[in-house]
Amino acid sequence: MSAGPVRHPSLPFSISTNIDDFDFARLHGWLSGAYWARDIPRDIVEKSFRHSLSFVLLHDTDGAAGCARMITDRATFAYLGDVFIAPAHRGLGLGRWLMDVIMAHPDLQGLRRMMLATSDMHALYAQVGFRPVAKPDILMEIVVPDIYSAKNTQ
Repeated sequence: MSAGPVRHPSLPFSISTNIDDFDFARLHGWLSGAYWARDIPRDIVEKSFRHSLSFVLLHDTDGAAGCARMITDRATFAYLGDVFIAPAHRGLGLGRWLMDVIMAHPDLQGLRRMMLATSDMHALYAQVGFRPVAKPDILMEIVVPDIYSAKNTQ
């Protein structure tokens, strides 16, 4: 996608990976209210997108309409995070289109593993190939709930 934004075939939207196209104030507004990143500081949002393979969904006149990012080494592994479509633009199939563009990105081809975590969008991710973990006994995690809340930042 370094050649420029990908245009939607019939709607006034495009998807860009150019970090200069990102409206971090708007992204922060969305993500700081999302269940997975509640109260996340703006500087953390910006740092996380700058250090990932990041995608912004742009409406031709309204600006940022969604986002997502792949945390990846671009060789063996990627983790999908922060997928968000603004409420005003939901129901148009943009989430699926965003996922199709992400999954087709040249830097994400031939990876050994891609992962994500979701509480509510299993059906969308299944459409692009994600499945429940086949061997959950081999995976481990460290989870810090509410890491951005005031009680954890003092």
